[in-house]
Amino acid sequence: METRRTRTPIIAAGLVAALVLGFGLGAVAFTVLADDATTVVRQVTVSDPEPAAARDGLSIGQIYVGASKAVVEIAVTGGGSSFGDPATRAQGSGFVLDTKGHIVTNQHVVGGGSISVSFWNGTLLDARLVGSDPSTDLAVIKVDALASLLEPLPLGDSDRVAVGDAVLALGSPFGLEGTITSGIVSALHRQMTAPNDFTITDTIQTDAAINHGNSGGPLLDRRGRVIGVNAQIESDSGGSDGVGFAIPSNTVRSIARQLIESGEVRHAYLGITMIAIPGGIAITKVQSDTPAERAGLKAATSTRTIDGLERPTGGDVIVEFDGQKVTSAAALQSAVDARRPGDKVSITVVRNGKRRALEVTLEVRPARPS
Repeated sequence: METRRTRTPIIAAGLVAALVLGFGLGAVAFTVLADDATTVVRQVTVSDPEPAAARDGLSIGQIYVGASKAVVEIAVTGGGSSFGDPATRAQGSGFVLDTKGHIVTNQHVVGGGSISVSFWNGTLLDARLVGSDPSTDLAVIKVDALASLLEPLPLGDSDRVAVGDAVLALGSPFGLEGTITSGIVSALHRQMTAPNDFTITDTIQTDAAINHGNSGGPLLDRRGRVIGVNAQIESDSGGSDGVGFAIPSNTVRSIARQLIESGEVRHAYLGITMIAIPGGIAITKVQSDTPAERAGLKAATSTRTIDGLERPTGGDVIVEFDGQKVTSAAALQSAVDARRPGDKVSITVVRNGKRRALEVTLEVRPARPS
């Protein structure tokens, strides 16, 4: 469920003083228990990124016909009303992930309570939570359904998405199930704040109309493939102002697979905050009792104004991660996210004008930033 926001939550990857690698930025983006909140769940196919059904030249109508049966409406209930009826805590959308009954949605949609799923033909089924990941705001639920109800959507490759690409959003805005809107990819590599205050990197910005109830619904390309899961909007009015954000499908593919296999996701963690500066990534803080501290990474001790901008000085500037040059906070975050706890990596820093390589053993990300 999207929340009305009064400040810009998205930070351009090249500028930010960001959480990195485990340290959150900004306020929690969602309020799951709000009675008036509507959320949507989307569904994705993990195994086959480009099945035969994904064809060039599809019209919006053709995509809708092919995809609408895979999109579901989700309701979460808990507690009760004064009349003894279950009280709806959240509503959203989702889409069928596979023929086994797995459905992908946002974590903030299904965070507590009894889950029910409504299909395109009105069939209403109970669902159970397979697993959720607040760090990426993704969850997988499962229904026991007839094979005729389970028509998975294919997952596309979000790394191949370009600014200006045409996209479609499906879901149930304001409870209006089966709604489709169109637009373009407005920007790439945006950042969002996850429900647990960590940062979700490389999100897709779109001007396709997204409202309360679209959270968790699929963002599709013009071949009917899922390239993102709609998760947040930036709006002063609380309605669609043409600025929506989706979690990229490559993230969805990885997280969904882990949730299905084990019910949880263990993210790699470094434990620093940072800011991009000319020449690399300056460390502004090293969290205590973290891999970064144990490896001897040093935070800035002071600041200096250069060309009218305040720059951190006296600490390490990260220039390479496992031999790959890094020039943005988002790139470094993504590099750590691609690893697993226990992985040993080499981080090259510039300290007092000299380059040195430090070996770091990544650990499990904590539940919330410290």
